Amino acid sequence: MIQLHKVIGQQKKVEYGDFQTPLDLAKKICQKLIALGINPDIVVEPTCGIGNFIEASAHLFPSVKQIIGVEVNQHYIGEMITKNQFIQDKRIELQQADFFRFDWLSCIDRLDGHILVLGNLPWVTNSQQGNIGGVNLPKKNNFQNYYGLDAITGKSNFDISEWMLIQIVQWLQGRNASLAILCKVSVARKLLNYLRSKNLNLNYCATYRIDTKKYFDANVEACLLFCKFDTTSKNYYCDVFNSLESLEYQQIGYRNNLLIRDVNSFDKLSDFYTVKSGVKWRSGIKHDCSSVMELRKIDDLFVNGIGETIELEDRYLFPLLKGSDIAQSRINNTDRYVIVPQRFIGESTDSIRKFAPKTWQYLESHSQYLENRKSKIYQKNPRFSIFGVGEYTFSPWKIAICGLYKKLEFQLIGQISGRNVVFDDTVYFISFDNEQLAQKAFQILLSPSIVNFYSSLIFWDEKRPIKSSILNSLDINALLQLGNLLVDDVNLTN
Repeated sequence: MIQLHKVIGQQKKVEYGDFQTPLDLAKKICQKLIALGINPDIVVEPTCGIGNFIEASAHLFPSVKQIIGVEVNQHYIGEMITKNQFIQDKRIELQQADFFRFDWLSCIDRLDGHILVLGNLPWVTNSQQGNIGGVNLPKKNNFQNYYGLDAITGKSNFDISEWMLIQIVQWLQGRNASLAILCKVSVARKLLNYLRSKNLNLNYCATYRIDTKKYFDANVEACLLFCKFDTTSKNYYCDVFNSLESLEYQQIGYRNNLLIRDVNSFDKLSDFYTVKSGVKWRSGIKHDCSSVMELRKIDDLFVNGIGETIELEDRYLFPLLKGSDIAQSRINNTDRYVIVPQRFIGESTDSIRKFAPKTWQYLESHSQYLENRKSKIYQKNPRFSIFGVGEYTFSPWKIAICGLYKKLEFQLIGQISGRNVVFDDTVYFISFDNEQLAQKAFQILLSPSIVNFYSSLIFWDEKRPIKSSILNSLDINALLQLGNLLVDDVNLTN
């Protein structure tokens, strides 16, 4: 029974993204805000937990006249109202209420003076909520405006704190107010994106990285997000500090409607940027059925993910390199192969029966696996369809990089055992029919100038930091004409 209570308690912690802020960190944050010139008349903490930010605010902000704390957990409210400080300090108002159902606009509208919204919002996503059957969610609403494949394939997954921050900045529009919230670094950037996309007021924005292992025993890229609002400014940039104590910073901001990690570095290299690159980076093959489509070669036979030994024709079989192979430079040989039943998206697969009857029989006998693929993208497409395939898939020379690893390391890939190599969908690549041209492009991509250009665009804390949209922002065609200069740059460096 004790173990059951622990499990239920842990599930509730996950559901509510419940990472209570230690009092010493709450005090450091309040001291930092004072150093930034923030002396609020009113502090609002919308998810106040056990009240450490409220306690720190009451001690450290000399001008504060009112401190409002709202918390959904009745147990935490009960803890706070037993403390002498919370009983005796008439500035403190506590309410037990659900953030998602509380009438925040009415609450904020009745307040006069400089408002500081302070606190630590839940560190949990809507998909995590769904996995545990949690109900601590806002009413469903496509606030990110995703549609089509983005909505279908999961891009619409979001952090609960992202939705909450959007509500908060909407309360503070048209006011002289401040916001200081602990959140994931990625959520802070998403809020900046939202403010710009909606043309909302923003006077100043900064983030200060927090050591989550030290303060929360969690491995999360998190920060203090600080925003100042007024009635007119629209300054869509953010100063990024490595800690609360750091004085040095990088600035993220927008160029060509693109969020840039380091605007100063990007501006120095902006001549390399293009919105329409003649050479397009593609992602590898997507099939969502590795147990059937991916094989290991043992002598002259193949073994699938189910453990079956099979014999197939070579026509539709290609050497496969995965993202981990690319990232770890395992590129010269492989025992992995993948069945590629189409040469372009939507191509009929009926011809496999004629040209490779063993392959057709194999796919037919395992059709239940392929027909049960969950993604909707396979519906209303030919049997055994895949995605991420085209003429570019079958070129003999490729330059590839894995999108998941936190390093900018390109690999030049040729054929393996006389066959053109293909990749899984964690890999991005460009294709060449000509080895000399591939070598020249590879040398360009190794040049320090290009590495610095790409580095200015990449946010390394993201799950997939390297994206095709970033890779395609480089005008490789133009650079191939200026390639000698960049190749000399590599040679000098080496």
